[in-house]
Amino acid sequence: MIKGMHGLFYTPNPEEVRAFIREKLGLVHNDIGEGWLIFDLPEADLAVHPSNKSFHSISFYCDDIRQTVEALKSRGVEFSSGITDEGWGLLTHLRMPGNLEVELYQPKYEKRSTRKTPKAQGPPRDRPKKRKTSRSLL
Repeated sequence: MIKGMHGLFYTPNPEEVRAFIREKLGLVHNDIGEGWLIFDLPEADLAVHPSNKSFHSISFYCDDIRQTVEALKSRGVEFSSGITDEGWGLLTHLRMPGNLEVELYQPKYEKRSTRKTPKAQGPPRDRPKKRKTSRSLL
Protein backbone atom coordinates (compact mmCIF):
# COMPACT_ATOMS: atom_id res chain seq x y z
CA MET A 1 0.00 0.00 0.00
CA ILE A 2 1.05 3.63 -0.34
CA LYS A 3 3.47 4.64 2.40
CA GLY A 4 4.74 8.02 1.26
CA MET A 5 4.87 10.68 -1.41
CA HIS A 6 7.67 11.60 -3.81
CA GLY A 7 7.77 15.21 -4.99
CA LEU A 8 9.79 16.60 -7.89
CA PHE A 9 11.24 19.94 -8.91
CA TYR A 10 11.92 20.25 -12.64
CA THR A 11 14.60 22.82 -13.39
CA PRO A 12 17.34 23.60 -15.93
CA ASN A 13 19.85 23.80 -13.04
CA PRO A 14 19.27 20.70 -10.90
CA GLU A 15 22.74 20.73 -9.31
CA GLU A 16 22.16 24.21 -7.89
CA VAL A 17 18.71 23.28 -6.55
CA ARG A 18 20.04 20.04 -5.03
CA ALA A 19 22.86 21.96 -3.31
CA PHE A 20 20.34 24.50 -1.96
CA ILE A 21 18.11 21.77 -0.51
CA ARG A 22 21.10 19.91 0.93
CA GLU A 23 23.03 22.88 2.31
CA LYS A 24 20.48 25.62 3.01
CA LEU A 25 17.44 23.54 3.98
CA GLY A 26 19.61 20.84 5.56
CA LEU A 27 17.59 17.87 4.34
CA VAL A 28 19.12 14.41 4.63
CA HIS A 29 19.65 12.71 1.29
CA ASN A 30 20.64 9.51 -0.44
CA ASP A 31 23.12 9.81 -3.29
CA ILE A 32 21.90 7.30 -5.86
CA GLY A 33 24.76 8.05 -8.24
CA GLU A 34 25.80 10.55 -10.91
CA GLY A 35 24.73 13.54 -8.79
CA TRP A 36 21.16 12.34 -8.27
CA LEU A 37 20.11 13.04 -4.70
CA ILE A 38 16.88 11.78 -3.19
CA PHE A 39 15.97 13.81 -0.11
CA ASP A 40 14.32 12.14 2.86
CA LEU A 41 11.48 14.06 4.41
CA PRO A 42 10.42 13.21 7.95
CA GLU A 43 6.71 13.68 7.19
CA ALA A 44 4.40 14.39 4.30
CA ASP A 45 0.75 15.11 3.74
CA LEU A 46 -1.44 15.70 0.72
CA ALA A 47 -4.40 18.01 0.13
CA VAL A 48 -6.74 18.72 -2.78
CA HIS A 49 -7.95 22.29 -3.31
CA PRO A 50 -10.55 23.68 -5.71
CA SER A 51 -9.19 25.54 -8.76
CA ASN A 52 -10.23 26.56 -12.26
CA LYS A 53 -7.15 24.82 -13.67
CA SER A 54 -5.20 21.68 -12.78
CA PHE A 55 -1.67 21.97 -11.36
CA HIS A 56 0.39 20.81 -8.38
CA SER A 57 2.41 22.56 -5.72
CA ILE A 58 5.07 21.72 -3.13
CA SER A 59 5.14 23.27 0.34
CA PHE A 60 7.30 22.70 3.39
CA TYR A 61 5.89 22.95 6.91
CA CYS A 62 7.42 23.45 10.33
CA ASP A 63 6.52 23.67 14.02
CA ASP A 64 7.66 27.27 14.61
CA ILE A 65 7.68 29.45 11.50
CA ARG A 66 9.43 32.45 13.05
CA GLN A 67 12.27 30.32 14.41
CA THR A 68 12.54 28.40 11.11
CA VAL A 69 12.60 31.59 9.03
CA GLU A 70 15.38 33.05 11.19
CA ALA A 71 17.42 29.82 10.96
CA LEU A 72 17.01 29.69 7.19
CA LYS A 73 17.88 33.39 6.80
CA SER A 74 21.09 32.75 8.75
CA ARG A 75 21.96 30.16 6.06
CA GLY A 76 21.35 32.68 3.29
CA VAL A 77 17.80 31.70 2.29
CA GLU A 78 15.77 34.59 0.83
CA PHE A 79 12.06 35.05 1.47
CA SER A 80 9.72 36.71 -1.00
CA SER A 81 6.96 37.47 1.49
CA GLY A 82 6.43 38.18 5.14
CA ILE A 83 4.59 35.79 7.43
CA THR A 84 0.81 36.00 7.06
CA ASP A 85 -1.99 34.35 9.03
CA GLU A 86 -4.14 32.41 6.58
CA GLY A 87 -6.53 30.95 9.16
CA TRP A 88 -5.37 27.37 8.57
CA GLY A 89 -1.77 28.34 9.38
CA LEU A 90 1.02 30.89 9.21
CA LEU A 91 2.51 31.23 5.71
CA THR A 92 5.56 32.65 3.96
CA HIS A 93 7.39 31.98 0.68
CA LEU A 94 11.06 31.17 0.19
CA ARG A 95 13.13 31.50 -2.96
CA MET A 96 15.15 28.64 -4.38
CA PRO A 97 17.61 28.65 -7.29
CA GLY A 98 16.09 28.41 -10.74
CA ASN A 99 13.34 30.93 -10.00
CA LEU A 100 11.51 28.43 -7.79
CA GLU A 101 9.29 29.81 -5.05
CA VAL A 102 8.07 27.44 -2.34
CA GLU A 103 5.62 27.89 0.49
CA LEU A 104 6.70 27.40 4.08
CA TYR A 105 3.96 27.22 6.66
CA GLN A 106 3.18 26.43 10.27
CA PRO A 107 -0.12 24.56 10.38
CA LYS A 108 -2.77 25.44 12.92
CA TYR A 109 -4.46 22.11 12.36
CA GLU A 110 -3.38 18.90 14.07
CA LYS A 111 -0.74 16.91 12.23
CA ARG A 112 -1.48 13.24 12.77
CA SER A 113 1.55 11.80 10.99
CA THR A 114 3.28 11.05 14.29
CA ARG A 115 0.66 8.37 14.93
CA LYS A 116 0.97 5.02 13.26
CA THR A 117 -0.91 5.05 9.96
CA PRO A 118 -3.59 2.35 9.76
CA LYS A 119 -3.06 -0.18 7.02
CA ALA A 120 -5.50 0.02 4.15
CA GLN A 121 -8.04 -2.73 4.30
CA GLY A 122 -9.23 -4.69 1.34
CA PRO A 123 -11.86 -7.38 1.18
CA PRO A 124 -11.36 -10.22 3.66
CA ARG A 125 -9.31 -13.08 2.31
CA ASP A 126 -9.42 -16.71 3.20
CA ARG A 127 -6.29 -17.53 5.08
CA PRO A 128 -4.38 -20.50 3.82
CA LYS A 129 -4.60 -23.46 6.12
CA LYS A 130 -1.48 -24.25 8.03
CA ARG A 131 0.43 -27.05 6.47
CA LYS A 132 2.15 -29.68 8.41
CA THR A 133 5.83 -29.43 7.83
CA SER A 134 8.12 -32.35 7.91
CA ARG A 135 11.69 -31.87 8.76
CA SER A 136 14.09 -33.32 6.34
CA LEU A 137 17.82 -33.56 6.47
CA LEU A 138 18.10 -33.56 2.68
